Amino acid sequence: MIRTRFVLASSMVLAIAACAPSDGEDDGAGSVPSYRPGYELASLAGAPAVERPGATIREIDANTLKADLQSGGIRLIDVRTPEEFDRGHIEGAELIPVDSFDPSELDLTDGRKVILYCRSGRRSATAARRLATHTGAPSTHLSGGIKAWEAAGLPIRTP
Repeated sequence: MIRTRFVLASSMVLAIAACAPSDGEDDGAGSVPSYRPGYELASLAGAPAVERPGATIREIDANTLKADLQSGGIRLIDVRTPEEFDRGHIEGAELIPVDSFDPSELDLTDGRKVILYCRSGRRSATAARRLATHTGAPSTHLSGGIKAWEAAGLPIRTP
């Protein structure tokens, strides 16, 4: 009983810490992204205590993602807000904000590999965890998010 409470308390602390900005920088528009802080914590409330076997999360770096996109077979999902997406996104990405990301509503029958990304990698890790738990298969997200993509000198599509 005490161990269970410790694990739950530790999980809550980690989830709350994951909601905080990672580096104190703004998103280039003069403010911290406008997603709902704490959503990640709320979204974990109904998650199973133990993930299915194989429900792991893999990270991919920007250059590997670029190569994978060029070879095809990738469904790239941006889990940021619509405002962030409109300021710039990776070519070919579809927008499904993390606050409405429901893996059970994704059509995964076309055989494409799903790769998720956000600004820094935190929200996409949350979405990847939900996807992996839903499918029982590993899921992948861009390590460092679009910030890492830009740092690698890769192009961003802007309106």
